Amino acid sequence: MYSIYDYTYNGLLYLNNIMRPRKKRLSQLMIYSTTLCQSKCKHCNIWQKRPVEHLSLNDIQQIMQSRCVTQRTTVGLEGGEFILHPQANEIMAWFHEHHPNYTLLTNGLAPRRVIDAVRSYKPRHLYVSLDGNRTTYQQMRGCNGFNRVIEVVETLKNEVPLSLMFCLSPWNTFEDMAFVIDVAKHYHVDIRIGIYGTMAFFDTTSELLKASDFIKQIPLSIHDTQENYDFVALYNEWRNGHLRLRCQSIMSSLVVHSNGDVPLCQNLDVVLGNIHQQSLDEIFNGASTCRTQCHYSRHCNNCWINFHRKYDIILVRNLERIFPKWFIERFYGEYQWTANSQTTYREHIKLIQ
Repeated sequence: MYSIYDYTYNGLLYLNNIMRPRKKRLSQLMIYSTTLCQSKCKHCNIWQKRPVEHLSLNDIQQIMQSRCVTQRTTVGLEGGEFILHPQANEIMAWFHEHHPNYTLLTNGLAPRRVIDAVRSYKPRHLYVSLDGNRTTYQQMRGCNGFNRVIEVVETLKNEVPLSLMFCLSPWNTFEDMAFVIDVAKHYHVDIRIGIYGTMAFFDTTSELLKASDFIKQIPLSIHDTQENYDFVALYNEWRNGHLRLRCQSIMSSLVVHSNGDVPLCQNLDVVLGNIHQQSLDEIFNGASTCRTQCHYSRHCNNCWINFHRKYDIILVRNLERIFPKWFIERFYGEYQWTANSQTTYREHIKLIQ
């Protein structure tokens, strides 16, 4: 999933953003360009938002002119359902010409439009949501879309790097996780596993997964996937209050909402600014934002959202490959993977596998 070059680049970017907080650069920028969606998911209420909001092509072009956005910045286009945006084709055409390092996220419910868009505008990666088998899909997403998702995967699996996105939630099960892993294996595509949590933009609740014997229920097939097992297994430690990591992802990853708001992160309802009132550079690298980022980076441990927490896991586990834990804590700050604050990542993962 990630190359040595990716790890090296992100490590250097991390150092730049820590040492030069007023000149930070973005590794990831997610643009929630529309609230339009044709699904009726139980785990997301964006489809109920009224009035419908869109970021225009002009808005997005202004965002992309920011100094904090580089050619190495991966830009994700999503919504709602991005492909329903009234200017979806124009926006993707612009990215194809001016910033080809962009990805498309979709629910796959408009397969012909997704297939045509991918073939015409060639995003670097396609992410397709699938949260279980046919019955679970109907119950969780409120529509009979399973076959349409499979049509997208079957058609494009050899034309673009493709990942299935599975979200473990109170409305599906570990059996559904195993099912989607098997689908990914069958089509020889990647899978990214997330865990349901509070996200203000999607009006989700804070209901947590309460499965007993959490670790034992994780399907063994997850070990055949990349960068998923530790994220899922460590959720149990976080949920029980034993795991604490600094949130460093907010220094290099950013989200822009369909109304122009730029939140600190995907979890907290803390708005740094609005692109209709300030430039993205002023919002992301302003003195007030730097103080806010520093505070929450040190003190917030309130979510297990994969957009943020996978970054933090990878950062600290890689540091532990080079330095002893006590040395890392000298500059990073205290952290712990389990109730025993001295346990390292490798020791804990070895114990639970």
